[in-house]
Amino acid sequence: MIQWWQILLLTLYSAYQICDELTIVSSAGSPVFAGFITGLVMGDLTTGLYVGGSLQLLVLGVGTFGGASRIDATSGAVLATAFSVAQGIDAELAVTTIAVPVAALLTYFDVLGRMTTTFFAHRVDAAIERFDYKAIERNYLLGAVPWALSRALPVLFALAFGGAFVQSVVDLVKEYQWIADGLTLAGRMLPGLGFAILLRYLPVKRNLHYLAMGFGLTAMLTVLYSNITGLGGAVAGILGTLPDDVAQKIGFVNNFKGLSMIGISIIGIFLAVLHFKNSQKVAVVAPSTESESGEIEDDEF
Repeated sequence: MIQWWQILLLTLYSAYQICDELTIVSSAGSPVFAGFITGLVMGDLTTGLYVGGSLQLLVLGVGTFGGASRIDATSGAVLATAFSVAQGIDAELAVTTIAVPVAALLTYFDVLGRMTTTFFAHRVDAAIERFDYKAIERNYLLGAVPWALSRALPVLFALAFGGAFVQSVVDLVKEYQWIADGLTLAGRMLPGLGFAILLRYLPVKRNLHYLAMGFGLTAMLTVLYSNITGLGGAVAGILGTLPDDVAQKIGFVNNFKGLSMIGISIIGIFLAVLHFKNSQKVAVVAPSTESESGEIEDDEF
């Protein structure tokens, strides 16, 4: 059962996240952040990060260019995490049965939000003609209201009245185990789909060596640190048989957790700095790649 205060907090977050995505861009409107916040509110951070991370990987290569709309993976993460925790739904199953359908459905609310803001845009144009700066500021801020409502209202009604419907869908899926297994497998494939979309639009041909090096380093570090993690787990198990004060004095417990990601992060920072320095050098000596019309002629591929 989702409590009223949890519904209130998640509704307020849903209203804020889209405004943040359009203005501040602090990443508070990303699916992984939505999963983190929802998991925090619902009391299950692990489920929130899993659902949010899965949807974040799904939309890695999807962007909103111009006035285009994309699936609302952030609201999908909120609802999938909330119902997964409240009704004991498996996180992998929640991604495919709740998050993805909700994210696709809320695309229409994104379009509705874009359409309603044009009313305030015309009012801003009129205010500009008469040099009414207060009206410009006021209508600019009012334009955020339709955007906030386009996320807050669906989340509010879904959390308040959608529990019974979600439970009926989950019960139906559980009744036919082969459907549940298929949906779970599909959920595991979604992050791979996101990576495929991302690689399709990145300049992979020009940077294939970096891609190969990253894959190789990740594979090697994963094998290396998994062995170290296994050793650390064995030692920690031995220390677990000792009195707590002795184990704490030795201080060997949990020293090997997460080492693979630390190594990958260090390598990533090194490559990022190297790329930044190289780009700075090129920016000084390279001629302009823009044509007379102002368009960039150098294509990514």
